[in-house]
This record gives sequence, C-alpha cells and structure tokens, in this order.
Amino acid sequence: MAAALCDVRRVKGDTATSDADHVIEEVPVALVFNGISHAVMLASPTDLEDFAVGFSLSEGIVEHAHEIRDLDVRSECAGMIVEMTIASERFFALKDRRRSLVGRTGCGLCGIESLDAIAAQSIRSTLPQPGGFNLSNHAIDKSLRQLPHWQPLRGITGASHGAAWCDTQGNIGILREDVGRHNALDKLVGALARQNTQVSDGFVLVTSRASYEMVQKTARAGISALVAVSAPTTLAVQMAKSAGLLLVGFARDGQHVVYSQPQRLALQPSSTY
Repeated sequence: MAAALCDVRRVKGDTATSDADHVIEEVPVALVFNGISHAVMLASPTDLEDFAVGFSLSEGIVEHAHEIRDLDVRSECAGMIVEMTIASERFFALKDRRRSLVGRTGCGLCGIESLDAIAAQSIRSTLPQPGGFNLSNHAIDKSLRQLPHWQPLRGITGASHGAAWCDTQGNIGILREDVGRHNALDKLVGALARQNTQVSDGFVLVTSRASYEMVQKTARAGISALVAVSAPTTLAVQMAKSAGLLLVGFARDGQHVVYSQPQRLALQPSSTY
C-alpha cells in the first residue's frame, strides 16, 4: 500500500488528541528512455510499470507497447527510476521533440530531468520560510462556512476547485476558481500579488487535497498556513514541516487534522467569533 503513518493532532470542537493517520505517498518518478532521463513526474509509487507504459503511449513516445523493452523499476536517491529501452526510430523521434512535460499532478518538478536536482529544488521552493502566526480552529470553521457563497462556478457546474485567501479571523477576502486545483491556487497568488495583499496576515483554504506542489506554491508565496478540505501526501507533509508551514487537512466544520506545526493551532471558545 502506497501510504505511510504520520503523527497528527485531531481537532474536534475545542479538544485536540494525538493520533496517527495514513498519508498517501507522493514520490518523484524519473522516466528514462534509452539511458536519457526524459522527465520527472510526481506519482504514487505503485504500478509504475503500468504508469511508464501508459505515459509512453499517451504522450506518443511509442505507438505500441511492444516497442518498449527491458523495463526496469528501482528505488534511488529521492525517488524512483523507471528505465526503458525503446525502438531506435522511436528514440530518435523523441530526441527531436523533447520538451518540458506537464506532470499528471501539475507538479513543481516538471522539466527537471534527473532525481539529483530534486533536493536543491525542494530547498529553493521553501525559501524564504513563512512566518508563524497562530491560527484558531474556529477561524478555519468560519472560512469553511463561507466557502460555498464564494464559489459561483462550482454552484453552477459542480466541477471547479477554489482557492481562497482568508484573514486570521476566518473571513474570506479573495477566492479564485478553476477546473484545476493548481490553476486556482496560481490565480489566487496572482490576485494577492496584484492587490499587494500582506500575505503574512492570513491563510489559504483550498477545496482539494494538499499535494507537494500545493504546499510548494503556498510556501513560495510566503504564506504560512494552508488548509485543505481533503488529504495531504507524504511529500506535502515533509515540505510543510521543512518550510515551517501550518498544514491542515480534512477540514470540516467542527473538525480537521493538523499535519505540521500543531503548536500554531489555537483552540479557542466558539464565542470568540
């Protein structure tokens, strides 16, 4: 099973308890064709043979699965390497049209061609480290209650993600929608920059899972807290911890799970808001 146990703090109402939670794994996977690293994707480390073949077919690198020979998967450095040998004519065509590829998760590692570059990229991605204001669990609840009123596109289509900027009291100030969760967050970061918003005075709420790239984008923007309505991944938790970012997942009105910086979550009486 591509999941790992992570120490968490579960919050329900005004009480918090220590617990363990299974977090889905997200690792960099380097796809290597005929000895040349072509792209690094972020994926769960299961069924990587199927992933490699499907990627090769869907990207038009090969036309038939039998054009892939000697497929080998191994763990190395910061992730996994999948090495394939493809027919000579396919490899020559691939070299002619090599380009940066967009990962299936819209990852912040796309365009990096080897696992060796990932550690340095991760360090750069988390600098400068965000600050650390204390966030109330009731501020999270308040932002969640406001969320549906700020998502007209989702109300009409049921098919959009939202990324909201909330102040420390839980009031939504800006929200951007998009069919892709990464696009929604990019739009929000752009809106904050154009409006010269003081990003240290609030947090981001997203209607999706918290993957590596979602944490990365938040940290790069200098924002110190990310709240997601769905689950994080192991790589997201790891990056959040290294960046000093408060990461909350499974956010629901009245309960949520804290994956990093639990000391920054303040349990306050609901009458505060």
